[in-house]
Amino acid sequence: MRIPITDKFLLKLYELVEKADDAYYSLTPRSMSDVIHPDMGRMRREYEKENARRGFKQFIKYLGEQGYIKVKSLEAVEGIILTPRGSKKALKARRRLREKKKRKDGMWIMVIFDIPENKKILREIFRTALVEMGYKQLQKSVWVCPYDVYEDTEEFIKVHKIIPCVKMFLIKELT
Repeated sequence: MRIPITDKFLLKLYELVEKADDAYYSLTPRSMSDVIHPDMGRMRREYEKENARRGFKQFIKYLGEQGYIKVKSLEAVEGIILTPRGSKKALKARRRLREKKKRKDGMWIMVIFDIPENKKILREIFRTALVEMGYKQLQKSVWVCPYDVYEDTEEFIKVHKIIPCVKMFLIKELT
């Protein structure tokens, strides 16, 4: 599957932040620029090659203008901060790239939701995400999936703050 360079970059940045958080909390305390800096150079070189027609600075500027990242100074070193919008786009890219594997236990995931009318756009975004994860619609607000996407679904629900509107179940079979 071909995925836009923007989505790839945001996903790599999101994964880098996850790794940096893990490293920051598991190692002895040191500055975030020490943790982030080595990977930033590698990421910069990787995306300069892939995106030769516009420079890395222009690419970073574009991502900032789109609201996906913010560039901040961290202890005399410039750092990139992923915005909530950038995180959502990165998670969407992760869902699209992930290989769909059936659950080992043979169970299906059932999602039932009732997202209010005043959040109609969010309801449509949720339906689109369900399709991308491999869900099939049983009824308007009842979806099922045989794939191992429980954590992805849960993460989407948390990120979009629709926990009270959604119920998830593991079921044995569809009859």
